[in-house]
Amino acid sequence: MKQSVFFFVLLIVAIATGYIIWAYLLPDYLREGGPLVAGLIAMMILLIGFIIERWLTLRVARGKASVQSFFKKVITMLNSSDYEGAIAACDKQRGSVANILRAGIERYNAVKDDSSLTSEKKVEETQRAIDEANALEVPLLERNLIALSTIASIATMWGLLGTTIGMIRAFAATGHRKGGVIDAQQLAIGISEALVNTAGGLANAIVGIVAYNVFVNKVDTFNFTIDEASYEVIQLIKKKEGC
Repeated sequence: MKQSVFFFVLLIVAIATGYIIWAYLLPDYLREGGPLVAGLIAMMILLIGFIIERWLTLRVARGKASVQSFFKKVITMLNSSDYEGAIAACDKQRGSVANILRAGIERYNAVKDDSSLTSEKKVEETQRAIDEANALEVPLLERNLIALSTIASIATMWGLLGTTIGMIRAFAATGHRKGGVIDAQQLAIGISEALVNTAGGLANAIVGIVAYNVFVNKVDTFNFTIDEASYEVIQLIKKKEGC
């Protein structure tokens, strides 16, 4: 599914579900938070959707087997000049590391017997193929991370807006007296609205920030693994070419 389609569908589902939950399923004390609570519920659904999408994407990016065991197998094949076997191992492993290494190995396998190219040029071609594949894979790993942090920030402001509206209602209740007595019911509704929106905004912010930091750490680990594996392959090819 395209990213734009995924986001649009998730947004529509979140808004519709948020309104239904607020209007029909929430207990009365939470519904008193006002219609802004529906927006906070929608944001939480968006966060959950993006978290599931990131988790599935990074799980696929790991590949089928352990990256370490896969890499050892590839290095062994490259040392024995079994380039076709290394490419086949990458196809079997799949994932970001395998895709990037496959691009480099495949390019080297195509140019290694080309007598018109110098050893340095063959290494450059291999490095270029790895860089091109890396430029395609890394954005996929980082996709929707900004959405997580953005929703966390917006939810905080959204909750603060609800808090402010609730406090306005609470203070307004103190100015409308019945027989010289403050309308306690309206005062309680205003305070409840403020606190419910505050709690909702903070809950969204906590989930969003934690998820963002977890996934950023995972992506950084992926990037380090990719850089390390690519470097080892390039060094091995340089050694074979006598560079």
